[in-house]
Amino acid sequence: MTRTDDFEELRPLLFAIAYRILGSVSEAEDAVQETWLRWEAVATRPASTKAYLSAVVTRISIDVLRSARVRREQYVGPWFPEPLLNDPYEDPERSAELADSLSMAALVLLERLSPLERAVFVLRDVFGFGFPEIASAVDRSESACRQLAVRARRHMDAGRPRFEADRKEREELAERFFDAFREGDVDGLRELLAGDVQMVGDGGGKAPQWARAIAGAEHVSRLLVALAHPFVQIGVGAEPHEINGQPGVIFRDRDGKVINIMALDIADGRIQTIRSVINPEKLTHLGPVADAWAVMREANRARREEAESGR
Repeated sequence: MTRTDDFEELRPLLFAIAYRILGSVSEAEDAVQETWLRWEAVATRPASTKAYLSAVVTRISIDVLRSARVRREQYVGPWFPEPLLNDPYEDPERSAELADSLSMAALVLLERLSPLERAVFVLRDVFGFGFPEIASAVDRSESACRQLAVRARRHMDAGRPRFEADRKEREELAERFFDAFREGDVDGLRELLAGDVQMVGDGGGKAPQWARAIAGAEHVSRLLVALAHPFVQIGVGAEPHEINGQPGVIFRDRDGKVINIMALDIADGRIQTIRSVINPEKLTHLGPVADAWAVMREANRARREEAESGR
């Protein structure tokens, strides 16, 4: 195999590592591209191409994450990862770990870890790398990496999200939820929501978002219905799609431009959390992005006109 073939074969793994460390599609793609440039400059092939390239992309991702953490501390409102529709890396032997680590809930939880803890956790618990390889990747001793792994695992276990084990049941519940949403069925929505459900939006100060999380089945179901009807009136479409390995939907305006995504955490037969990403900077990799402010203005205008006509 050529040098290029070696790299392309490992590209899905490299992106998967970088995305889980960074929580950003664009930054992960940049990290993989930088890894390629360094790979081109290597004079002799290493003993293990996989170990070498994984170490390089990990080091690059750690450096990027350290600078990104300052920006995230100044972020307006809740921070969610850039939504990922399809994970390019597949490994049947680690499918459970890969799926769990990809969810928005898990990536938000990873934000609590230091960059080194995060990298060690991703390499060890998600991708199953040995400690000698991890030590080389993060430039720490094996003993130090074991300690980092223990600390990271403790943090993750304390807040690890629970998901519906049966994918088919989860998808059926999500389908019922989005049907009830489109139909404006408050009762239908309420019965699918956990009593303490939360709906949280990430607009980053660049798009409409709620000032705080909306909590409780009654409040969330009524807010969803209040949004649904005017959206339908102005031609907003809801495209079901897996988001970060969980059931979700992409909302598009009448021209097909992306408005936002919504991802569902489902456990115990109920929807526990609804996360919406509407920050346009986090949606550009999904295609042309709509002006969410303009969409909301049009929806509000449609709501007012309907109310006035009903008087």
